[in-house]
Amino acid sequence: MLKKIIILSSCIFFWMNTGIAQNNGILPVSGIRYIKEGIWAKSIDVKMDGLWLLSNKLPLNKEVEINLPAPTGFFSDKADKNKTVYPAAEFSLLSAKGDVLLKNPNLLLLNEIKGFAAKDFKALSLKFVISESLVRYNTACTVTIRLYDLKGKNQLRLEFPVNSIRYGEPVQTSKLAPVVVKSPPNAVAMACGLKVKGMRVFLDTMIKVSPKMAYASLNISGIEGTNLGGIFQGKEVFWVYDQGINEIKITDILLKEVGGALENNNVDYTLKVPFRLKIAPPKGYIIRFRWESADKTQVIDVVVTM
Repeated sequence: MLKKIIILSSCIFFWMNTGIAQNNGILPVSGIRYIKEGIWAKSIDVKMDGLWLLSNKLPLNKEVEINLPAPTGFFSDKADKNKTVYPAAEFSLLSAKGDVLLKNPNLLLLNEIKGFAAKDFKALSLKFVISESLVRYNTACTVTIRLYDLKGKNQLRLEFPVNSIRYGEPVQTSKLAPVVVKSPPNAVAMACGLKVKGMRVFLDTMIKVSPKMAYASLNISGIEGTNLGGIFQGKEVFWVYDQGINEIKITDILLKEVGGALENNNVDYTLKVPFRLKIAPPKGYIIRFRWESADKTQVIDVVVTM
């Protein structure tokens, strides 16, 4: 059972990438679920010991940061020449069964009265530590954060399902930030430890393996930094969600095709992800696919809306 958690908060600067447009969704790499209601940031990133965290498996007794560079959507009174903003962040920790284990009404309590000068409001970082004594038999929990405006109605809700890693298990981190892959408007793809030329996405209803299913076809091209064997040896997993970010259980298997030039280890990787019955509504699905190398140092993580 989880009994105690240490919460810290501070303002810091971090990398900036392209924001995701949809109001509800899943973030690649971290798997954070978000509901955007007026507040947003250029990215929502997770770091530990100054390194980029590449999964939702967290070590115990280590400080973890959830960073929001250049947050927007906060009210600033025009009569206030200092243009002060007043963010607050409600924190909750939930068990695997959904029980509230801990609740903090405002991680930014020290700034609740004076707020932040808008000109200096470059980034928000919310920090927490789960100590070893907190986790007993249940190693899975969910960190939820509601970032809201004390002077307005806007908010951003985050859900971060996390698992604690076993003693001695290496943590998936990187010195380099995951890189955004060139993708169509309905997709966000990120890669770490690899170079990827681009990705195409389309609907495929012609596959005969499971003729009742519709598939999301993900064509990931020009992968550099691995080879055919490396792709085949890696681990693949996918998830499907509805518009409310509720997971839809899919029993059909993922299909794939891997090709490329042997002489330069340039790999093309095509995935066929079953995500709905052909007779089901054609829209309203969020599909996430993740590949990681056998040594867990390389990652491709894709989120698509269909």
